[in-house]
Amino acid sequence: MIIEKSMGLIVGIDATNLRGGGGVTHLVELLNAVELASHGIRKIVIWGGEQTLKKLPSRSWLEKISPEALNQGLVKRTFWQRLALSSAVRNALCDVLFVPGGSYSGDFEPIVTMSRNLLPFEWRELRRYGMRPMCLKLLILRYTQSRSYRSADGVIFLTEYAKNAVLKVTGPVSGQKAVIPHGVSTRFQSAPKEQKPIRDYSQMNPFRLLYVSTIDQYKHQWHLIEAVHTLRAQGFQLTLDLIGPAYSVSLTRLRAAIVEFDPDKVWVRYHGAVPHEALNGFYAQADLGVFASSCENLPNILLETMAAALPVACSNRGPMPEVLGDAGLYFDPENPVEIAQTLRKYLDSSALRSQKSKASFKRSQQYTWERCANDTFAFLSKMGLGKIKG
Repeated sequence: MIIEKSMGLIVGIDATNLRGGGGVTHLVELLNAVELASHGIRKIVIWGGEQTLKKLPSRSWLEKISPEALNQGLVKRTFWQRLALSSAVRNALCDVLFVPGGSYSGDFEPIVTMSRNLLPFEWRELRRYGMRPMCLKLLILRYTQSRSYRSADGVIFLTEYAKNAVLKVTGPVSGQKAVIPHGVSTRFQSAPKEQKPIRDYSQMNPFRLLYVSTIDQYKHQWHLIEAVHTLRAQGFQLTLDLIGPAYSVSLTRLRAAIVEFDPDKVWVRYHGAVPHEALNGFYAQADLGVFASSCENLPNILLETMAAALPVACSNRGPMPEVLGDAGLYFDPENPVEIAQTLRKYLDSSALRSQKSKASFKRSQQYTWERCANDTFAFLSKMGLGKIKG
């Protein structure tokens, strides 16, 4: 055992409840970018469902394990994590267990967990769901994740804003804390393009607004639609592309807004869910990116919009000002009049659009997966070495 540890640490990763979306993307990018040797790590062992593990890169130092229970429903996956994972981690001789899903109820130590979902920790946002099942789900997450954060040896937050918001709810946590933002894929990077005066746009060649995000209660697509309607009534030739999967209640609200403000379906185009690898084309065709969410941990879509070198009109809530800084213009996402005023500032000035597109592109380059992987595994290594020394 002593000889094995002198060769490097073994890191375990709990991917039992990572099934797709940002959680899996984060894991894929981390494993692609990490240089294990620089952190004194010789092996990573990961537990997850077969479909999740197939998406991960194949490496000589990566062992993928998929027990039968992890390919079944949520209840069986949860029971396996609670009752079997800790023993599996010990048997694999792991020095530290990373739980990017946030919730952990076993007895292995040390544990490093991650805060990814801020909705359970902001009452103002949670209340938007009323007495629906989603509200109950978020309340359960609030309880399980709070308990996990308080007992973990280390907690990774994605932004300073998220750290402060979560700790207001959980109170002090006993473990060490780190703020490690995600990165943005280089495939979204596009050099800033020439910004044309608004008079160069027409009904046949409209100015294209793009908002990529889930259709959900806190995303406020309906307020954006109303704002664009106001600008079109002022004579601006605009279209709005909306992309993202939908929460059913919010989709009903979105459709009602389209019927009210664009009954002939002339300028609002809702594309539904689009594969992540296909988003590049939409960014390339857009003239301005909009991000109107009022609750985020770290807005990956905002990072992609910045990397695509689009001028950005952005919500002034949550961590958005922390991420975008002075490289964009801001609005209250629940105030259609203010949204329209912010968009008009961009429409009236090609120079302003040019300035902000260059600034957002430059700022996006701070957010690399190499930096994220380096900081994450340095933190995990620190936790693992602390166990050995202890």
